Amino acid sequence: MAKASRNSARSRRDPLPTLRDLHGILLLDKPLGMSSNQALQAARRLLRAAKGGHTGALDPLATGLLPLCFGEGTKIAATLLGSRKAYLAECRLGATTTTADLEGDLIEQRPVPALDEAALERALASLRGRIVQIPPVYSALKQGGEPLYVKARRGEAVDVPPREVDIHRLELLAHEGDRLRLLVECGSGTYIRSLAADLGERLGCGAHLTELRRLWVEPFRESAMVTLAELEQAAGQGEAALDALLLPLSAGLAELPALRLDPSQALAVAQGQQIPWPGSPEQGSSAAFAPDGRLLALVEPDPAGRLRIIRGFNLPSP
Repeated sequence: MAKASRNSARSRRDPLPTLRDLHGILLLDKPLGMSSNQALQAARRLLRAAKGGHTGALDPLATGLLPLCFGEGTKIAATLLGSRKAYLAECRLGATTTTADLEGDLIEQRPVPALDEAALERALASLRGRIVQIPPVYSALKQGGEPLYVKARRGEAVDVPPREVDIHRLELLAHEGDRLRLLVECGSGTYIRSLAADLGERLGCGAHLTELRRLWVEPFRESAMVTLAELEQAAGQGEAALDALLLPLSAGLAELPALRLDPSQALAVAQGQQIPWPGSPEQGSSAAFAPDGRLLALVEPDPAGRLRIIRGFNLPSP
């Protein structure tokens, strides 16, 4: 009874914060040692956002850009998940681990051969373009509805099928002793840990990832990131300061053509009705906007020349 009374008193003193119907994108600079979901929940708590999601996990070891989507922004999370990305990565040669990074247990150590610039370039060149990669056993990929890392931690044998990924750019920035610093630009689904491990095998000594920072995710190549400390500081200044850190949903669709609708077209699209395609014949997927600048939908032309709504957005007028 006394415990229940204390809990009741605490509830009266510290009411739960009122959640906000918030819509937008936050470009979070994820800190080291925090999972993507932990970072999302920390940001969501400070923003008091009713609904939120991230656009593809970064390992706790990794730092850097993690786009967070709130409210109607969660509807474009899958679009951002498939975007091109860039990383700064450091790997250590001569040692392989169970997780392909420094968080795993040591599997094997091998001597690092003398490596000149030509040898390193040959190894890097073999990993550029469309390559086949085997994701790490310790990853969030699901098999039978369960993450692979859960199976691996139980000691189960995990068979991870290979997949094709795109490595658009792979450059050596520095080589000091057994450390390589790399710049990587890649497509969706690429594991930089696996890339480091494969590079180590090409060089005959093994390797594992020791540092990773995501620099950008398309279309956010030049946008400034926000740290949790900056978000917390803004929270102390009020809702206007917090909201100023958010990007509009349209920023996540900036690479798509903009389709400006007239009032009657905008009303029809907002009500989910089909209308003749108002764009040019060769125009594909587009972001449709109302006359007041409000993002209405992600749309495309259908074979009959009508506008098809891929995803509608229920946003307030500006």
